[in-house]
Amino acid sequence: MKHKIALSLFVLLAQAGWAQSTQSFRLKDCIDYGLQHYGTVRIAQNQVENANQQARQALGLYLPQVSATGTFTDNIKLQTTLLPAGFAGPEPVRLALGSKYQTNVNAQATQTIYDKSLLLGIKAAKPNQQLADLNTRQTREDIIYNIASNYYQVFIAQQQIALLRDNLQRTQQVLNILKLQRDNGVIQPVDYTRTEVSYNSTQSQLTLAENDLNLAYNRLKYQMGLPADQELTLADSTLLTQLPVIEQLPFESRNLVSFQQAETNLELQRLQLQRVKAGYMPTVSLAANYGSLVLANEFSNSFKNFTGFGSFSLRVNIPIFDGFQRDAQIKQQRLTVLNQEEQQRLNVAAYRLQFNNAQSQIQRAQTNVLNGDRNVKLAQEVYNITTLQYKQGVKSLTDLVNADTSYRQAQSDYINSLINLYQARLDLEQSKGTLLTFYNQL
Repeated sequence: MKHKIALSLFVLLAQAGWAQSTQSFRLKDCIDYGLQHYGTVRIAQNQVENANQQARQALGLYLPQVSATGTFTDNIKLQTTLLPAGFAGPEPVRLALGSKYQTNVNAQATQTIYDKSLLLGIKAAKPNQQLADLNTRQTREDIIYNIASNYYQVFIAQQQIALLRDNLQRTQQVLNILKLQRDNGVIQPVDYTRTEVSYNSTQSQLTLAENDLNLAYNRLKYQMGLPADQELTLADSTLLTQLPVIEQLPFESRNLVSFQQAETNLELQRLQLQRVKAGYMPTVSLAANYGSLVLANEFSNSFKNFTGFGSFSLRVNIPIFDGFQRDAQIKQQRLTVLNQEEQQRLNVAAYRLQFNNAQSQIQRAQTNVLNGDRNVKLAQEVYNITTLQYKQGVKSLTDLVNADTSYRQAQSDYINSLINLYQARLDLEQSKGTLLTFYNQL
């Protein structure tokens, strides 16, 4: 019996531990969830499938086109014609031509032999599919960037709350000492009141910080595609102790998905220019037609004794003059290509500027974090010494308040430098086109 109870407790504890672990997300877990559940992923997947179907459609235009028609006609009143006098008698004769019932079944087949425009359409299917794949990659990178940015915001907000609670605890300890001193007449009541105001101010800051944390959680859940009412707990606890290591790599614009998208779009525009020019080329196609016909004056004979007929033809279409419409289209498309080529050169310069700025930001952020860490340790040391000296009567209350203020400011500056560092790291990865590598290395 004891063994069964122990086993049951073990199972319950294991289930509780598993449930807790399923609610705890590291940064990579958040991104994994977002890549599976955020709506833009499904949109990108649909775009890829749409590009595949467009490729099938382009190929289908060059495959045989077959159709069949069937017609049954009841000539309620046949059209008549007038035979002139002397042809069928001395007087003109009105004669009805045709049959009351007519049944016609016909099948047609056409096959394009040569059409350069259609061939270029088939050739454009590959870059069109590549563009859809690049859009999917862009979507994944956007999700990684947004989730990581919001994840850092949540983590920093948590650290800010922890510092404010620590400040409240320290201020409360000072208030306890001041209360005894005030009651014993050692200090003026205004000294106690001034510290109490600082305590209340910190309490208000803590309330605002907790509200900001809730907002940050909501933004993170949204970027992940996680329901707003579902519990979310972050698991990473090493962001403060293990600062990101930034690998210095040379800038290469071709690594950027936006550059590759523009290049693919440019390739499609050049193919479109060739397709417009191909309108001057002749087209050749084959056509086959076969049918069967019944003519009858009685309804019962409308589907009997079919008579077959058929034809085979070779069609050559040679454009001669279209009022200079195609020439205007060619010039428009050529200008579109030139504009995109110029825009791509401008984009490369902008990409390099973004990369250089991101490098400068990361270097400055790293310096600020190191300085902030040293300042926090120094300010804490000064505060601890000042607190001890104040208790010994060596330092005044003003010195203690100033030391506490400096310590709080150093903590706040350090927290801000951390979020700036993590954000700068994301911006640098984005400017290098390595967000997917950043994600895979988490």
